[in-house]
Amino acid sequence: MLNVKEIFEYLPHRYPFLLVDRVTEFESGDYLRAYKNITYNEPQFTGHFPDNPIMPGVMIIEAMAQCTGILAFRTQQVKPDGTSMYYLAAVDNCRFRQPAVPGDRLDFYVKTVNNKRGIWKFECETRVDGKVIASCDMLCAERKV
Repeated sequence: MLNVKEIFEYLPHRYPFLLVDRVTEFESGDYLRAYKNITYNEPQFTGHFPDNPIMPGVMIIEAMAQCTGILAFRTQQVKPDGTSMYYLAAVDNCRFRQPAVPGDRLDFYVKTVNNKRGIWKFECETRVDGKVIASCDMLCAERKV
């Protein structure tokens, strides 16, 4: 549904911090599905950990947050124009069930719970091979810069 060049239109992130490769499904105001392929040559693996590369949990959370940003902007039918920022405000009920490693494809599912005055609440999941490896509730806020 959205390739990486189209994702650039909705997120300010660029390499090495853009953590969404493709959006595969989108339902305005409801949910978004996307994925990221993890490769061994990504910069975080030089230190996390050189002999046992594991995707840092905070990067999985950030990837889910990036998905929520795309969902929020697409739902509003706008693209960021530099006058506002979309901030991660809270992460609750976060659970990691197994590590993600190079060769895995992280499948993200973010669902809108509610949206009031620029404060969005989401339920988020990350799966590998159909198995949930991470989940959380996320609060995000759009604010003028």
